[in-house]
Amino acid sequence: MRIISGKYKGKKILQPKDLSTRPLKDLTKESIFNIIQHSNKFNVKIENANILDLFSGVGSFGLECLSRGALSTTFVDSYKGVLPILKKNILNLDCLNSSSIIESEIFDQLNFNNFKNKFNIIFMDPPYKEKKIPKLLIKVIENNILDKNGVLILHRYKKEKDEFPSNFNIIEEKTYGISKIIFGN
Repeated sequence: MRIISGKYKGKKILQPKDLSTRPLKDLTKESIFNIIQHSNKFNVKIENANILDLFSGVGSFGLECLSRGALSTTFVDSYKGVLPILKKNILNLDCLNSSSIIESEIFDQLNFNNFKNKFNIIFMDPPYKEKKIPKLLIKVIENNILDKNGVLILHRYKKEKDEFPSNFNIIEEKTYGISKIIFGN
């Protein structure tokens, strides 16, 4: 896996050796960035954006944002098998000054009140079988951490039927292979 575009274009992103982490496929990632850049359904720019990468894994999405000019990325994950690889990827790309890592279980331990800035883009890439996504969306909405012009991007298994909170607005949904990408706010 590599960075697709921007100042780190072509740089390799290290992957875990185990099968517990499901990396974001390059084709899906490229499609997400094309929609962000060209959609007329929402108006968010990656340049100078603050990014929250929940369930960040090795950091593929957040690092791609930094490569494309994002101001900062906050990576959140708790899986001990992937955190050393995430740290190494950040170090290899020399992104320490624009990155922060929160090592926390997202559903029960992460305190959303601790975020000082609002995020322009929140990317959520939970395990496909995760059922507590509505609970997480409620936390994001209640804590008002998404900028008013921001977008939340959710990567899910295409057959998963999530019940979204009524105040979560789905802007667009795309299917790629076995996954679907939901853009909302």
